[in-house]
Amino acid sequence: MLSLSGLMTEKKGFSALVMGNHALARAMAEAGTAVVTSYPGSPTPEIADALLAPEEKARPCHFEFAVNEKVALEIAAGASLNGHPSAVFFKSVGLNVAADSLVQLALMELLGGMVVVLGDDPGANSSQNEQDNRWFARLAYIPVFEPASPAEIYVMYKEAAALARARRAPVFLRLTTHVCHARETVKFGALPPRPDWTPRFDAANGPYVPITTTVFPLKQRALEKLEAWAVYGETSALNAAHNAPAAGKKRLGAIAAGLPALCLLETLRAAAAPVDLLKLGLTYPLPGKLIADFLRAHDEVYILEELDRVMETEIKALAFDGGLGCRIHSRRGHAELMGEMTPERARASLAAAWPALFPAPEKRSFPAPAPRAPQMCPGCGHRSAFHAIKNALPPGAITVGDIGCHSLGFLPPYKMGEVLFSMGHSVSTASGLALNNASRKVVAFVGDSTFFHAGMPGLVNAASRDSDLTLVLLDNGTTAMTGHQPRPGNGEIGERLALFGILEKLGVKFLRECDAYDQPKLADHLKEAMARKGFAVIIARHPCMLKFMRDRRRNSPGLKTQPVHVAQGSCARHYICAAEFACPSFIRHADGSVTVNTELCIGDGSCMQTCPSQAIGRKK
Repeated sequence: MLSLSGLMTEKKGFSALVMGNHALARAMAEAGTAVVTSYPGSPTPEIADALLAPEEKARPCHFEFAVNEKVALEIAAGASLNGHPSAVFFKSVGLNVAADSLVQLALMELLGGMVVVLGDDPGANSSQNEQDNRWFARLAYIPVFEPASPAEIYVMYKEAAALARARRAPVFLRLTTHVCHARETVKFGALPPRPDWTPRFDAANGPYVPITTTVFPLKQRALEKLEAWAVYGETSALNAAHNAPAAGKKRLGAIAAGLPALCLLETLRAAAAPVDLLKLGLTYPLPGKLIADFLRAHDEVYILEELDRVMETEIKALAFDGGLGCRIHSRRGHAELMGEMTPERARASLAAAWPALFPAPEKRSFPAPAPRAPQMCPGCGHRSAFHAIKNALPPGAITVGDIGCHSLGFLPPYKMGEVLFSMGHSVSTASGLALNNASRKVVAFVGDSTFFHAGMPGLVNAASRDSDLTLVLLDNGTTAMTGHQPRPGNGEIGERLALFGILEKLGVKFLRECDAYDQPKLADHLKEAMARKGFAVIIARHPCMLKFMRDRRRNSPGLKTQPVHVAQGSCARHYICAAEFACPSFIRHADGSVTVNTELCIGDGSCMQTCPSQAIGRKK
């Protein structure tokens, strides 16, 4: 099996079974992409794993994690302005952070071309919403390629990168969670020579400053480029028809792209249904003539897509404007606008339109799986911090959460963080909740990575106005939730930056820090902060124990931990360990006893201080 390093450095062509994200990384290398940037976010982090796998001198391109998505996009755009083919990738909601600069890209002449890879998340598997980023393409005049499989990711990225460079334009490559993580055998090509780093920026290729006198000529050029993309789509092999072998009384068809198209194909073949499929790879701008011809050739057509009615709305408008008599079917009801597409959902959608072709499947009942709530890892410093803070908060206190592992504090039993919008929002939102609020204390949480990502502006605002709130900065030393990517200031990349010193320089006057495992000290700091009026920050620091233990085992093969145990004779069955501290290592049995799952316990001992009976300890 080829290693990730081999995947990225093998000079000759080969075939390999790979996941979609890894196929994309190889495509970046083969396309001659010189600069790739990112801010980590699921479902895209594995792209970075592949790019970083070879030693730095052997990497086919320059790759870097930026402090947030906006910075990542701007670095990639700057590289492209200099003539270097570039790409940037992030998760669905990351596009919101990058949008301020994204909407200008189509106005610019990007000499190297630029591919913006989106990891959209139907089903909200790892996001706070399931926004449909195809709308951003319409807003920003950027074409959209939508692959349905790892092999298509590879082909479409190379096509998108080549066309983006030839047209000096940005391009969206829109992936979704299952496309990113699907596996397929992909036939790869050879690697090109190393990138040419000759700087080619020339202001004469602009203008690059969109102000009143230049905006309209720039917009005109962007619209002309978009029209050229539509012409390309009419004959592109990425848009292809799959004709059914048999015909029914009516000529039936379907239009889809990406994963929904594969779900449709599977459904149609399983039912041997006489329905043709127009599978689109370039979904914006839509190939109007190709779609109109498909509609004319069919009596009825079903439009299937995930999430919003984007293609449906545009295709219906195209049919109306063209006076086409084809009946167009589409999804019905709000439930159909949510969640990931599956073959079962595709079959149910088609059955609503053509019940004779898709009879109801035989009903089968399966036992419901046991509920499994997401939870923090054994030994997580956030659990220790939340346990201490919950016990120290006065009645009626308002807690504001943020994005990160600590978002799980919202769940029982901690119930910490009753409001959550986006990365870095917590300080600003808490500042609003604290206005003219003398009766209820406001406590906000933010992680160290999120602090650098988007938390500093709100913090500066709160410090300058001395907003009456307490911020607990949960520092675990990494970007833990998405796979332990380095964060600014932890010394893995660049200079080590001490959070305490940064906060002092940002004007925070009340500042305390302690280990998150030191629950009494953390509780005392919180009470001291809430006893005064004004802005206060407490740094609760403890390394991510998942990363810490992995690193220890990697550096010390055969390392054994010493799990804690519950002394049954001393246990008074208060159940604080299992019900309030809630480490998943504790098992509460039907007879009322509590034991420790030694496969889960890492032996950190943070639980020992929570037991009123002091029944938790280590075996001598």
